[in-house]
Amino acid sequence: MSLSREDVEKVALLGRLRLSNAELEKFTTQINHIVGYVAQLQELDTEVVEPMAHPLPIHNVFRSDEVRESIGVGKALANAPKRDTEFYLVPPVLE
Repeated sequence: MSLSREDVEKVALLGRLRLSNAELEKFTTQINHIVGYVAQLQELDTEVVEPMAHPLPIHNVFRSDEVRESIGVGKALANAPKRDTEFYLVPPVLE
């Protein structure tokens, strides 16, 4: 399977991309190389390969969730450049 220039133009239109003629030619060639590589991969016999979501074994490395006391407002705001008694003070983003 290969993609035509018209296919690439349609994808560019859907992606709201304005491409020059040179870019269309370049991307058509590059996408066809990618599609060709995928076609090569599809020729491989994968009957004995177990489906997987990740190539390496993954183990949960998170600590167990334990309830503990909070650090408190004073410590949380200790390094804030600007603050009042309970909140961070930030510059206004809307006028």
